[in-house]
Amino acid sequence: MKGVKKQNLPSKTCVVCNKPFTWRKKWEKVWEEVKYCSDKCRTNK
Repeated sequence: MKGVKKQNLPSKTCVVCNKPFTWRKKWEKVWEEVKYCSDKCRTNK
């Protein structure tokens, strides 16, 4: 994702709150497994 503008980052929809969220550096290696936008949504499955 080096050199990609913020508006061109990939995004997903949270399975709990249905809000869109974008790619983050800390999710670089596990992006395919990310389902939730936040810890709050992850705990409120």
